[in-house]
Amino acid sequence: AAALLAAPLLKVLPAAMWSGGVAPRFLTPAEFALLDALSEMIIPTDDVSPGARAANVAEYIDGRLAESLNADWQAAWRSGLASVDALSHDLVGSTFLAATPHQRLAVLTRMAANESNPQTAAETFFRELKHWTVRSYYTTRIGIVQDQHYKGNVYQPGEYAGYDAT
Repeated sequence: AAALLAAPLLKVLPAAMWSGGVAPRFLTPAEFALLDALSEMIIPTDDVSPGARAANVAEYIDGRLAESLNADWQAAWRSGLASVDALSHDLVGSTFLAATPHQRLAVLTRMAANESNPQTAAETFFRELKHWTVRSYYTTRIGIVQDQHYKGNVYQPGEYAGYDAT
């Protein structure tokens, strides 16, 4: 009986959901993989905490893009991700995902070089990418608790050092 009830769901849910991954909602699988790789390079796994991939940063950004009513913002992300591959082709002769880790770092370093005054499409996109990677990461349990060691609303012994209106 349970199989009969579940059968219609098998036709609706994407195959990626059954393989352990989550299918992108807005980005193509290639764009999603590129975003996932870029965000993991911006906030990598280290000795302190898991990185952007573990915090599902790409999934969060893809979800915001899917829910957005701003077609210009969505288009900017698509063209921004395309500009990363264009820069990668110019610098290393391959797509970003086909590049070696050292080559990927060179591409990301070039994108970040003029962060305060971006001149190219890839440099402009880097600011957006970094902003959303950080925003997404630090709204997750991994970013807040594991990375920042936030303990929540707990009793703080000692003298109150907060606001005093007197």
